[in-house]
Amino acid sequence: MTKSISKMPLPKLDDLFTTEEERKNEKLEKVVDIELTKIDDFPDHPFKVIENDEMYNMRDSIKENGVLVPALVRPKPDGRYEMVSGHRRKFASQLADKKTIPCIVRDLSDDEAIIIMVDSNLQREEILPSEKAFAYKMKLEALSHQGKRTDLTSTQVVEKLDNKYSVEILADEVGEGRETIRRYIRLTELIPELLDMVDEKQIALSPAVELSFLNDEEQYAVLDCIECNVATPSHAQAIKLKKLSQEGTLTADEIDDILSEEKPNQIPKIKFNATRIRNVLPKNIEEQKIEDFVVSAIEFYGKYLHKQRQMDAR
Repeated sequence: MTKSISKMPLPKLDDLFTTEEERKNEKLEKVVDIELTKIDDFPDHPFKVIENDEMYNMRDSIKENGVLVPALVRPKPDGRYEMVSGHRRKFASQLADKKTIPCIVRDLSDDEAIIIMVDSNLQREEILPSEKAFAYKMKLEALSHQGKRTDLTSTQVVEKLDNKYSVEILADEVGEGRETIRRYIRLTELIPELLDMVDEKQIALSPAVELSFLNDEEQYAVLDCIECNVATPSHAQAIKLKKLSQEGTLTADEIDDILSEEKPNQIPKIKFNATRIRNVLPKNIEEQKIEDFVVSAIEFYGKYLHKQRQMDAR
């Protein structure tokens, strides 16, 4: 009777010629220098890398001391790497004429990489509204993939994860309220030009959120009116625009009429040095007549300058 002999697995060559300690060390993360040209930016990276004084300071520091905190990258199938955390250090290294940057190479899933990328950048002191908007949206989507689904532009949430909504988890981690997070994410619906105006503090968050409900064509019409009227919409005006848009009655003329309305907070207030004005006013002028006297004097001076220009042109 022939007995079947079970085949023993053959040891790998690495196992024959390396010790257990060496094999464990191989699995540990190490800091390695990687060529800058082999590192790609994170897809749709929401945080801006700006060439400003702060960046120049980082460049000078890298020139003198090198990169003190390694970047975090993940390997790509084509042999290149993808930056997860360290975009600003990479750019400063390029400005410093460095060829490589120290990196930790880590295998990460897309969701893991997004969460680390967002968390590492949210530690910065100054974050633009547009950066928060896209970062919050990306992280909330990553959290939703890990166990729940979320309507990112409303408060409706289905399914639970550890007895908490994912938006509540995000709120706890970033120290913002649920409604604030929802409002920031709404900004991702703005056209780039209006979103830039939010970053530049020309449009406040509240009216910007209302404008995000307009379609792109309506938003571009708003942008044209802003440029023509040199005035941005107030919260109340933005609410009017949203209401008309939802009713399907918002036209370019309606937008122009609404944005042309005079807003109390946009009426310029001019301040003068009272003592200096008093020194050039008639001694016996009454307080309530000072404004009329000043306006009349300015009008008279304007007419005088006009006559002077006419005489000079002859």
